[in-house]
Amino acid sequence: MTNQQGEFVWYELMTRDADGAQAFYAALLGWTYGDSQQPDIDYRTIRAGNEDIGGILALSPDMLAGGAQPAWLGYVAVDDIDASLASLRSLGGTVHMGPRDLPATGRLAMVADPQGVPFYLMQDRSGQTSRAYVCNGGKPGHCAWNELTTTDQAGAMAFYSTLFGWVKDGEMDMGPMGAYEFLRHGELIGAMMTKPDDMPHPGWAYYFYVEDIDAAARTIPVRQGEILFGPSEIPGGDYIITGRDPQGAVFSLVGPRKAAQ
Repeated sequence: MTNQQGEFVWYELMTRDADGAQAFYAALLGWTYGDSQQPDIDYRTIRAGNEDIGGILALSPDMLAGGAQPAWLGYVAVDDIDASLASLRSLGGTVHMGPRDLPATGRLAMVADPQGVPFYLMQDRSGQTSRAYVCNGGKPGHCAWNELTTTDQAGAMAFYSTLFGWVKDGEMDMGPMGAYEFLRHGELIGAMMTKPDDMPHPGWAYYFYVEDIDAAARTIPVRQGEILFGPSEIPGGDYIITGRDPQGAVFSLVGPRKAAQ
């Protein structure tokens, strides 16, 4: 069994310092790591519990010179990457890299939606099923929510719905910020909203689940990270944090508060 088209299957951190990033996220999320055995590239796999959920890519001097910056990117499964790339272009998206083959893994391409938000397409050839995303959280270290902030919410909804078959499943009124629209693809996979004025650029945020949000909040500054927002309560009783890791990548967390502070 493999993942269906439109499912989030992998989360990748691009960083200036892979060793430093490993240490930071190990302390924060309990991740362990492995060598991907890819020649000529420093790429480490991220393991949450006993499941591989993502990777760490060390940005080379050439990548940095070309404008690459520390960031988190998500991978979305497709059945036929060439057909998906043709559809993406017809819908106003852009192909930045690929498609390229990864031996025994599959075929991938780095792309962007019409609003310029980057992500990856992945056609799997390994025959394995990814469980990197776990709906509604509950699995420490796994992604529990995928959230898009965009400069054109209606346009983004049309793009992703056509490309992946995602559907809107209700919304939450956020007052002057507009509607927070929930996304379903079999199960709830996340939501999208209009980019706030104080946010520098649109993008995807991937919320990784922690068992104790306050413990995470204490760990971030101790490990030389920075809390940008939170902990803040969300509907359902969990709390979220947006932070910046020591290498400059913005990350997001979600989880419960174990004890009153």
